[in-house]
Amino acid sequence: MEKSSVTTIDAYITAFPPEIQILLEHMRQTVRTAAPDAEEAISYGMPTLKLKGNLVHFAAFKNHIGFYPAPQGLDAFKEELSGYKGAKGSVQFPLNEPLPLELIAKITKYRVEQNLAKAGAKAKKKTQG
Repeated sequence: MEKSSVTTIDAYITAFPPEIQILLEHMRQTVRTAAPDAEEAISYGMPTLKLKGNLVHFAAFKNHIGFYPAPQGLDAFKEELSGYKGAKGSVQFPLNEPLPLELIAKITKYRVEQNLAKAGAKAKKKTQG
């Protein structure tokens, strides 16, 4: 599947085998519940939630589901994520293990708070300037 041709999260998910679709749907429902006011989009070829900017991205790969809550979203949960591989701004959840949905929800809620606080600070600055 050519990632760039995908324009909706539904289209992204249906392009994968059924067992991966289930994981992606669990991920999607978890982040949607944690960020009910966020908008769904495809950004960087990945399912994305946006709320006053990018909130979180997720994507399926050969051996894992990637979760991208930005570096600060990972730093705050370093200890809880220590059992997973990752890189700056991303964490990899192996396909052969259950997704840590509670942790994903906590990280997403944290990112909502960050984005709203950042947007609030920007708005405050504009009214003072």
